[in-house]
Amino acid sequence: MDVNAPLVLLGGLSPAQFMRRHWQRKPLLVRQAWPGVEPPIDRSALFDLAGREGVESRLLTAFDGRWKLRHGPFARRAIPPIKRSNWTLLVQGLDLHWQRAHDMLSQFRFLPDARLDDLMISYATDGGGVGPHLDSYDVFLLQVHGRRRWRIGPVADRTLVDGLPVKILRHFEPAEEWVLEPGDMLYLPPLWGHDGIAEGECMTCSMGFRVSSVNELAREMLQRLGEDLELPRGERLYSDAGQPATDEPARMPAALQGFAAAALQRALDDPAALARALGSLVSEPKAQVWFEPQDEPMPVGPIGLRLDRRTRMMYDDHHVFINGEAFRAGGRDARLMARLANQRSLSGAELARLSPDAHSLVSDWWQAGWLQSAAGGDELA
Repeated sequence: MDVNAPLVLLGGLSPAQFMRRHWQRKPLLVRQAWPGVEPPIDRSALFDLAGREGVESRLLTAFDGRWKLRHGPFARRAIPPIKRSNWTLLVQGLDLHWQRAHDMLSQFRFLPDARLDDLMISYATDGGGVGPHLDSYDVFLLQVHGRRRWRIGPVADRTLVDGLPVKILRHFEPAEEWVLEPGDMLYLPPLWGHDGIAEGECMTCSMGFRVSSVNELAREMLQRLGEDLELPRGERLYSDAGQPATDEPARMPAALQGFAAAALQRALDDPAALARALGSLVSEPKAQVWFEPQDEPMPVGPIGLRLDRRTRMMYDDHHVFINGEAFRAGGRDARLMARLANQRSLSGAELARLSPDAHSLVSDWWQAGWLQSAAGGDELA
């Protein structure tokens, strides 16, 4: 993608201009960002998908002013009639299950894959919505069917309404209001208040980009660092040969505290270990994702391979990260792996240029179901 070329998707801004002017700074409304857009999935297929195990779905109703939230999977009879107003069906991670949703999300790859969360689709009947709320992530709200009225604004008071199954702002004062029609899109930075209400039957696709908090990232990184620690021969053991007898046996020894702090600092001072921890963390698929192992050997020839749509693959200057695992890579192998991560496919000729060790690794990924034949059709479900 040429990040300096204007995009209709961004209202004529180039990705570079959008990132400078709007990303994490201020909202952007784009009329007809996606002319002629169609829902990536039709209503009937969406209802069926919400009934499957392994699909994250929620049903939110506001009948007679009472909010109720249920989690799927949902039998078809559990979904309210489409003629009844004030309900919403939310299906998270549609891109993991539906190829057209994956293709739609790919249009936003001017942003790092490491920031990508998923594509959520919201189906609502007239009056349906989730109430005025905040999100802790960046989001693009693309209207794909029907009309939705959006009210947005900065939030000074984050107090929530008590006793509800959803987090609804008690004192939301919108600054702007628009009705979005199919093809229109609204970008919102984190922590902007917004309230979307369907006007008739409505479908909205939300492209979410996750933001980690300091505490969350530190906790998960420390866990990954612990899993990555190697125990070489001759590992230094804690020694307290000079420890005197004590009449305070419950007191924590200062020497042990210092030994523990030094051990942790040693792990934190290893930049390669930090890189592996972060890369494996952000490339980890969602908990409900699983892969079907391949029974046949990896194909050879001109056709090549592509990443399965559920596979998350990234890289840095010294590593390749795929589905929560980290591998060292250099030279031509590293360049080809980077190409696979960026393009999500390699031709047969490119695969043939991999070293024997790298080719064997790719074969393992094939067997695990992380790769598919490039000749395969776009499976819809």
